[in-house]
Amino acid sequence: MHQANPSVLSVATATPQHRIPQAVAKDFARAMFEDVYRDIDRLLPIFDHSGVEHRNFCVPPEWFYEDHSFSEKNDLYIESALDLSEKAARRALDRAGADPADVAAVFFVSTTGFAIPSIDSMLLPRLGLSEHTRRVPVVGLGCAAGASGLGLAAHYARACRPGELVLLVAVELCGLTFQKGDRSKANLVSTALFADGAAAVLLGRDAGEEPGVGPELLGSHATTWPGTEDVMGFDVGEHGLRVLLSRSVPSVVYERMPENLRLALGSVGLSLDDIRHPVIHPGGAKVLDAFEEVLGLEPGGLDISREVLREHGNMSSVTVLFILERFLAGAGYAPGEHGMLSAMGPGFSAEHVFFRC
Repeated sequence: MHQANPSVLSVATATPQHRIPQAVAKDFARAMFEDVYRDIDRLLPIFDHSGVEHRNFCVPPEWFYEDHSFSEKNDLYIESALDLSEKAARRALDRAGADPADVAAVFFVSTTGFAIPSIDSMLLPRLGLSEHTRRVPVVGLGCAAGASGLGLAAHYARACRPGELVLLVAVELCGLTFQKGDRSKANLVSTALFADGAAAVLLGRDAGEEPGVGPELLGSHATTWPGTEDVMGFDVGEHGLRVLLSRSVPSVVYERMPENLRLALGSVGLSLDDIRHPVIHPGGAKVLDAFEEVLGLEPGGLDISREVLREHGNMSSVTVLFILERFLAGAGYAPGEHGMLSAMGPGFSAEHVFFRC
């Protein structure tokens, strides 16, 4: 029996209340790191060249000047992640005019905190979902999880009954992973880049040509390269999650992405020439530069990714879904045009989802 491809019915986002300009973050980094790095003035330009101007956090700026236990940070994670997830998910349901009772499954992705039972179990009653809704929490994929979660949710949606919906929720509170005692350059770089946010995507099958229905999801592709575990991730210690971040991420794009994209696109019968709309996770400004070159784009080809990075920073898994929301809202596409949503993350891995407008 033919299984119809699911379509994106809605995308919605949410950010926490504390908005911090990059200049404030730069002053904070000077205060935190100047006693360790005598050349701090040589290092601080990373804040100016990061492509970030503002970020949102679930805690105020003064919180970062204090020591916090892993337990305290994780309690904050559960409270804030639940609130932000509910806001994003409720907006996605409302935008689609969807009945919560029709949601057959919730895919929940996050890497910046822990909850057992997972946050999605707490979301069900808040959103009015059935107690029989399937829950699929996905942990540890980091920045790649937005793309991976969308691909996994689409796989599930293909097997759903007509009328059943699948909800993807992503939430990251990267600010809560900051460790005052970690004076590594990786922590300094992350202080210039990462932020908090949440996003939700609602998927459904058999939507046909209904007005307001978004792109059709054609398929997805995942790659994890052996021996690259140290490129990106977290160490888990007594003070929480300690960031691991290699400078080699842009070089991975240059060296591995051309062949990876050829294989990934071929899996859905497409080539790079078919892609009119790249929705790319902005790991950072240099990562976007690398993707522009690999994709053969003119300057400005990833403007939406750069806008989201500038206004919100890198929210890990959530970021690429912010970009998807903005792309769809702009309506700068024609029916039948193809696009791809891509992100990289711990593993080291690449995730791609291909769509038709």
